[in-house]
Amino acid sequence: MNIWAIGDLHLSFSTPNKQMDIFGTHWKNHAQKIKENWIKKIKKNDLILIPGDISWAMNLTEALVDLNWIDSLPGKKIILKGNHDYWWPSLKKLNENLPPSIEALQNNAININNVSIGGARLWDSKEYSFNNYIETIPNTKSKEKQEIDSEKIFLRDLQKLQNSLSQMDKTAQIKIVMTHFPPIGADLKDSEVSKLLDTFNIDICIFAHLHSVKKENLYFGKKNNTKYFLVSADYINFDPVKLI
Repeated sequence: MNIWAIGDLHLSFSTPNKQMDIFGTHWKNHAQKIKENWIKKIKKNDLILIPGDISWAMNLTEALVDLNWIDSLPGKKIILKGNHDYWWPSLKKLNENLPPSIEALQNNAININNVSIGGARLWDSKEYSFNNYIETIPNTKSKEKQEIDSEKIFLRDLQKLQNSLSQMDKTAQIKIVMTHFPPIGADLKDSEVSKLLDTFNIDICIFAHLHSVKKENLYFGKKNNTKYFLVSADYINFDPVKLI
């Protein structure tokens, strides 16, 4: 079983007014690019991790159009909620409706073939900023309001992450964490999340959320025993990254 990752699919089959090419020509027909690259390399028994911002849908009925598209592709998929996944319902309702090849990670841990997977969405952290790495920075809130909201949400999601990590299989050969927001800065300095991952001996952490990264690119890498991978679809050229 190979393990792959790609985040920020931003699918819009049921919401065609949400085309991503308004964010740049590289997004044009991006779903077709993902499909072509996916089919070239991913096999039926492989595992694909999708850390959030899956669909632009506003409800589960709409989202199922996009989820069924993902289901039609090879492999077993694990999805995590992103900040734009407004359609995401309760875990019970989601599990009752998910296509057969997709499983959701939310306040739980998933164990497959001696691989244990945990995670949580997270949120913006005051510990680090990526403004210098991004071409354009949206400004939709006052700075003061944004900082207050962000800290509250981040701390709540940090607790959710800890709850998920505590459910992971401590004896698993490989331990992987999925977050949507970056858990650490690009300079790999200690963060609240990285210290938590160290405590639980996490091997790999994947995340997404960052778009329009400057051409010189943004590099993460290994911190202590954990390898950090940014897998936003446009950052990896809409081509799933092999983790294992």
